[in-house]
Amino acid sequence: MMTTASTSGFSAFALEPFPELRLGDDLAATITGVITRTGAQLRDGDIVVVASKVVSIAERRYVDLAGVTPSSKAIELSARTGKPAEIVQLILDNSTEHFLATERGPIIARHTLGYQLTSAGIDRAGTNGAWLLPADPDASARALRHALIAFTHADVAVVIADSDGRADRRGATVISIGAAGITPLRATEHDGKRQEETLTDLIAAAAGIILGQRGRGAPVVVVRGIAYTPSNDGVASILQ
Repeated sequence: MMTTASTSGFSAFALEPFPELRLGDDLAATITGVITRTGAQLRDGDIVVVASKVVSIAERRYVDLAGVTPSSKAIELSARTGKPAEIVQLILDNSTEHFLATERGPIIARHTLGYQLTSAGIDRAGTNGAWLLPADPDASARALRHALIAFTHADVAVVIADSDGRADRRGATVISIGAAGITPLRATEHDGKRQEETLTDLIAAAAGIILGQRGRGAPVVVVRGIAYTPSNDGVASILQ
């Protein structure tokens, strides 16, 4: 289902200070703890955008690279791209197909969940480890949404955001990989022309202006004032 609801303006703010999350920590409880300590208030219609990294930390999606044995294909791709062979092996293990954006990379891969992402969404964790994406980002978003509604009594939506590059340009942007309580697509019409837009990506990118400030330590952003239609279809429903 899509919506034609329009938005004339919105605001966004980080939930901060946000504590450093440790492996297996309760993310929902951490977010509600920040809300309590800071006096922040969620309102009906707010969209809580959460960086996928903290979801992965909470869900114990860490991989010790010492336990990864690179295949000959991973070693060959490592030599071409300069990326550690163990990381390349994780990319291969978590994807169904891949290509190099340039002769030297980066590696663009179709994740087993269906997303096309740089490095299959694999994120380095220092020199000895890596973070995988959440096992089911839409389910993660639904669980967070239910917990936040139960705590705040505000009917909010949740979007899980991940940074990603594009094969045709330098730099990274932010996209949605999970969502709950919001229809991921919207339709706009003007002068008889109808356009489908990935609303959850637009929201993730808007929040990314705050999330993307390295070292800030603010992995959760509240976006307020955007019109949307409630839905639990999730981002997986629009993959092709």
